[in-house]
Amino acid sequence: MRKKAVPVGIEDFERIINEDYYYVDKTMLIEKLLINRTPVTLFTRPRRFGKTLNMSMLKYFFDVKDKEENKKLFENLKIYDSEYMSEQGKYPVIFISLKDLKEDTWEECLESIKDIMYKIFNEYNFLREKLNIVEKRQFDKIWEITGNERNFKTSLLDLSNYLNKYYGEKVIILIDEYDAPIINAFDKGYYNEAINFFQTFYSSALKTNNSLKYGILTGITRIIKEGIFSGLNNLYVNTILSKDYLEYFGLFESEVIEMLEYFDMKYKIEEVREWYDGYIFGESEVYNPWSIVNYVREKEIKAYWANVSGNTLLENMLDNAGESVYDDLKRFTDGESIEKYISDGTTIKSLLNNDDEIWQLLLYSGYLTKDEKQKEIDVTSEYTDVYNLRIPNKEIRKYFGNMFLNRFFGTEVKTNTLIKALENGDIKKFEKTLGEIMINMLSHFDLDKEMEKIYQVFMIGLVGFLMGKYEIISNDESGYGRYDLAMIPIKSNEKAYLMEFKISKTKKGMEEKAQKALKQIDEKKYDTKLKARGIKNILKIQIVQ
Repeated sequence: MRKKAVPVGIEDFERIINEDYYYVDKTMLIEKLLINRTPVTLFTRPRRFGKTLNMSMLKYFFDVKDKEENKKLFENLKIYDSEYMSEQGKYPVIFISLKDLKEDTWEECLESIKDIMYKIFNEYNFLREKLNIVEKRQFDKIWEITGNERNFKTSLLDLSNYLNKYYGEKVIILIDEYDAPIINAFDKGYYNEAINFFQTFYSSALKTNNSLKYGILTGITRIIKEGIFSGLNNLYVNTILSKDYLEYFGLFESEVIEMLEYFDMKYKIEEVREWYDGYIFGESEVYNPWSIVNYVREKEIKAYWANVSGNTLLENMLDNAGESVYDDLKRFTDGESIEKYISDGTTIKSLLNNDDEIWQLLLYSGYLTKDEKQKEIDVTSEYTDVYNLRIPNKEIRKYFGNMFLNRFFGTEVKTNTLIKALENGDIKKFEKTLGEIMINMLSHFDLDKEMEKIYQVFMIGLVGFLMGKYEIISNDESGYGRYDLAMIPIKSNEKAYLMEFKISKTKKGMEEKAQKALKQIDEKKYDTKLKARGIKNILKIQIVQ
């Protein structure tokens, strides 16, 4: 029997079913939405956690167009036996995805929005036969792309009115990645123009629309205080911290095991769990679906999701972050759980000005997760939004290492050279390469003011890059003091490294501090713990900047 194909990058529900791709059945999301009957629902989840595929599924289920053909897609799925199958093919549906709006200027962004709406209006050009003269004129401004920005601001509202008039049924509006163009606009410097447009574009369609049956949006985070949802009292926001709908985004372990069994790969479950599990949605643990499907296709454990989910806004925030952020990131990469305040939304304008905002972005973007060991918090306390956060798995820990290596160290090639020189005991090459790396890092940081930040960046990079080969420990007590950095091999018969860092502003002072650093390692017996673990080959290095 021929096996189903692995659906890497396939986000169209019809294609997955008709072309016999493997599908993890999430169709009971439809029943849940119809039971709750919430007028407008916003789902916030990390990228590539199944949002677009779910929205595509909803489109094919509800859309009155091609009703009988679409019904066949659900014949062997869970929703088919539900009493809510009677709602299939009942409503006109507008489905719009904004995840690819990544233009550099507002003018380019507006042209892309016009193109998106033109294609949607072109799909519904048969509506013109039931429109009056005024409505036809307005319709044609979008259909022929002759309208100005003001015409396109209300295009979602207008189209829903036309569809309602034609079919005699209220409309379902699906907006995928609603926040992507706004976050990109902030990052590219045309935030005010974008907000001015999207305030009307969204609110006119979702807030004061008598033709609306249900509105369903997806995104990474809830953007608050920008006016988009002000006055929208029919909005329900479902986040990764919510207890409802948690089973419909991401994969449960039972679903992963079933998939691995189908593709004859169950023997790898322990390693798969370490790399791709660990996200806590509500009170349940879930796997990263993008990483799982890529792993099943490639049959190789490595970072999949983090390597394709680039976030320039996050990287820009890290450029502007204070030393405390890097200190906490180092603790996260060491496996610690740290308590942080997380609000129910973000004010985009404060992202680059408030270090606290970065933890919210990291959490909602999927780089951190709530700790399953979350301590009980008094619900009467004003601190009910305080959570213990941690890095979810090895894939994300690897991501942080690679990101800091590439962004601050210069290139991954240089880091490979540095590590090889270290392992070979080639101190001259190590010294030369480290010097080149430090020069590159100094272009990002101020030497006098941010040496501690440079040290933390260096540490985070090492932790991620060497994960699985060395245990990286900093400021640990051993002998009669605390060493700055230890690289401890997983295999005890390999070489370990002890490093001491010093800062000096003069060449003479550098020589003195270098001698002092080595003497400190010996006198304070920093190698005590390493020797106790049976490690005999220990290289002691002083680094003076």
